[in-house]
Amino acid sequence: QVQLVESGGGSVQAGGSLRLSCVASGGTSSSYCMAWFRQVPGQEREGVAYKTDTGYTMYADSVKGRFTISKDNAKNTLYLQMNSLKPEDTAMYYCAAEASAWACYGGSSLRFGNWGQGTQVTVSS
Repeated sequence: QVQLVESGGGSVQAGGSLRLSCVASGGTSSSYCMAWFRQVPGQEREGVAYKTDTGYTMYADSVKGRFTISKDNAKNTLYLQMNSLKPEDTAMYYCAAEASAWACYGGSSLRFGNWGQGTQVTVSS
């Protein structure tokens, strides 16, 4: 099992930027596919961005052109650069990891077995 710890959330005005970080430790071989999800109370967890170690990336339509997922393998750290933030981006953001690329291609949160504790992002209008 890999342990995931997110940071970087906070409150920002619409149009602003934040960068989320997720440090992976322990069984990092279980982090071939890493992703960011977000969840608003009462709603399902939504996939935001996905990345495999071979460079494959995928984004939700709602964040394309505004968010960028990246990974520093030397630091075992996944990032999510969020620009042009909108109030509808407000949510708890979670980092997820899975050993198989299959998780990244499918998109469902059910394909991921490793999760961080989440970091809150609040965007005010």
